[in-house]
Amino acid sequence: MKIACSPGQANVIGSCLHRCGTSRNAETNEGDSGNGQDSMNRAARTIKGEVSIAVCGEAGQGIKIVEHLLTKVLKRAGYNVFATKEYMSRIRGGSNSTEIRVSSNRVAAFVDRIDVLIPINRATIERLRNRITDQTVVLGEKDTYSDVSRVVDIPFGKLAQDVGGEVYANTVAAGVVTALLDVEKGILDSYVRQLFSGKEEDVIKRNLAAAAKGWEIGGHLRTSGELVVEIERSGTPSDELLLNGAEAVSMGAIAGGCNFIFSYPMSPSTGVLTFLAQHHSEFGIIVEQAEDEICAINAGLGAWYAGARGMVTTSGGGFALMTEAVSLAGMTETPIVIHVAQRPGPATGLPTRTAQEDLNHVLYAGHGEFPRIILSPGTLEDGFYLTHKAFNLADEFQIPVFILTDQFYIDSYYNIPAPDLSLLLNNACIVETTEAYRRYEFSEDGISPRGVPGYGKGIVSVDSDEHDEAGHITEDLSLRTRMVNKRLKKLELIKQAVIAPELVGSDRYEILVLAWGSTRNVICEALSDIARKDVSLLHFKQVYPLHGSVAEKLRKASKVVVIENNATGQFANLIKLETGVDVSKKVLKYNGLPFSKEEIVEALLDLR
Repeated sequence: MKIACSPGQANVIGSCLHRCGTSRNAETNEGDSGNGQDSMNRAARTIKGEVSIAVCGEAGQGIKIVEHLLTKVLKRAGYNVFATKEYMSRIRGGSNSTEIRVSSNRVAAFVDRIDVLIPINRATIERLRNRITDQTVVLGEKDTYSDVSRVVDIPFGKLAQDVGGEVYANTVAAGVVTALLDVEKGILDSYVRQLFSGKEEDVIKRNLAAAAKGWEIGGHLRTSGELVVEIERSGTPSDELLLNGAEAVSMGAIAGGCNFIFSYPMSPSTGVLTFLAQHHSEFGIIVEQAEDEICAINAGLGAWYAGARGMVTTSGGGFALMTEAVSLAGMTETPIVIHVAQRPGPATGLPTRTAQEDLNHVLYAGHGEFPRIILSPGTLEDGFYLTHKAFNLADEFQIPVFILTDQFYIDSYYNIPAPDLSLLLNNACIVETTEAYRRYEFSEDGISPRGVPGYGKGIVSVDSDEHDEAGHITEDLSLRTRMVNKRLKKLELIKQAVIAPELVGSDRYEILVLAWGSTRNVICEALSDIARKDVSLLHFKQVYPLHGSVAEKLRKASKVVVIENNATGQFANLIKLETGVDVSKKVLKYNGLPFSKEEIVEALLDLR
């Protein structure tokens, strides 16, 4: 039966969405003044339409605080924002950075270009050296950064010490940026109070003082013409949500009726576990941190067996431990939703970086043959709606359904309109059993009625061995063949429910670019920049099974290009396997970083 979100449930979800952000092709032009006679004059620049700001420092220096402060404050002020981070696998030290794009248009892609750089210390600037150009303005002590073309002399360390210690340097930096963008000080003060509301009043006051010092400096830079950022504010973003991928997936799970999550923390998937833990009391979610991934997924299967809607969240290394239980789900025909946030492997690999290396891992995980579905969101909206859908698909077809994301997707923020909760339906596919109930009864479509213990008079017997219709172990070989065919027959129905890939661009393309998951937004922005009418994008938010129209779309193109974050072209190989169409060119990146817009623009312009 179909169950719509009740008014009460919709209100609660809406409240959760509200707390996550709702509140009250840009061209960059630049001009120099002073002819480079001193460091202050060399820094002079006017930036219009869009600005890319990078903040870098060591782990523990509050880079995350700057990201949260700036993205929330700028969005509330009416700017479109995008933020993503790259960070080392360590608690203290190293070199981390956050990129924040602020634009008059919607932005959701990583760019190499840095317009304004705020290094919290000298050592970290070297890590971004290849992205610093003559047009990059560095905000910091001019003696420390004398080797950079444009420096605005701001003694962040001294200003922070005046307030109460170096720990406040990040808040000073946030104050400078908000003033450069002409944000009202009241908006800044309001969010500083909100961000540090859990701290002692003295800490709140010191952060307010630090923000005020930075805001005063930024305002002087703006009014003096030394550094001017001119970006039109539409006002619309102030009423939108500011989410990252982990929050989008988590909210989709809540909307899908998730009431059980049992996982072992593993970067970059842990954000989903922590978000659901933070909101477990509001939505009636049982949350447990398992002792390992084997325990986690088996508990998830147990939850579904008992009638709950469960999910596990992990990364590639953790999922490796889950594969036996994936096979168990296939044999027992027990639903399960599995979120795998990819990172570079093999083994521990680069635990805090991004990759699309686990498609094959998920596609072929588990011994034996049984159906599955793999979804891979490209936008934050996809993350919400696809995760909601995953629970219904798992329930309907009694199979594992995977949500395949990556570190870049999980850790990136941008503003989006609130999803329409009124359209969400949840399928309750549980039957009340009778005394004659048989869990694996043969049916025309391969889907047996699923009962749960205690709901009806029947016995719900399941077993990891091959079994008969009642769930009892069997070695009847003819029955074995019938049971395999029964399970695989679900694929016929699953293929009727496949999500069609999204075509971006003209349907009269000559060159067709294929992509899946998180590469969507950067390719879309690059296509908009180059404005080539002969190149279109076919983006897959469901990567298995493939939609029946794919082969026809591929054969229309004179050249098929695949862009993905791995070394072997895993999706390109799947396309060839499923459609018989050869991919003409593979654009691959596997150093742990996402594609930048500049890289994609260059790759698309080179296509002939």
